[in-house]
Amino acid sequence: MIRVLLVDDQRLVRAGFRSILDGEDDITVVAEAADGREALQAAHDHHPDVVLMDIRMPVLDGLAATRHLLEDPAVRAKVVILTTFDLDEDVYGALRAGASGFLVKDTEPEELIHAVRVVARGDALLAPSITRRLIAEFAARSTRPAPSAALDRLTDREREVLTLVAAGLSNDEIARELTLSPATAKTHVSRIMTKTGTHDRAQLVVLAYESGAVTPRWLAP
Repeated sequence: MIRVLLVDDQRLVRAGFRSILDGEDDITVVAEAADGREALQAAHDHHPDVVLMDIRMPVLDGLAATRHLLEDPAVRAKVVILTTFDLDEDVYGALRAGASGFLVKDTEPEELIHAVRVVARGDALLAPSITRRLIAEFAARSTRPAPSAALDRLTDREREVLTLVAAGLSNDEIARELTLSPATAKTHVSRIMTKTGTHDRAQLVVLAYESGAVTPRWLAP
């Protein structure tokens, strides 16, 4: 069962998401929070697998709450940012902090359910084209790549895999592209994360672009 924590200062948004998610046999909403501070407490009390986190909230905003949650070793949840898709620095900052991606608040019910399942299993977190465009937008703004020594430890095959991860491909898609088994593709991704010290697929993608190892031309315009 996938345990979800809903964090949004609008009660109607939380109610709408809850009604969608609680209708699934493999998903349950274990708690709700109206601001970031409540979210931190709820995460400790209810041990969610996935946190759907709004950015604009009183008391403690979603960006700060995401940082606190993902720096806390007692919290094992994946964080998905809820946004109106303003393409602002807050969204990018959330990805850099380790958020597993984001959803627009008016997403279709099927997309919401799919996203929760995908994030819970840790795969294909950046596949949706809207996320690819966001990453491409911010990557294109980076005129001074900051090389990462961690990337020097990657093998040629791991660099190939990193490029495909940054393009938004899932493990299954990477396997097909490189003629590998899905298990081998997953192993490569895990090893890359270990070598680079990234704990999440989204952080790995941000590192790839900020270091200059991958350029936005891989992504859809």
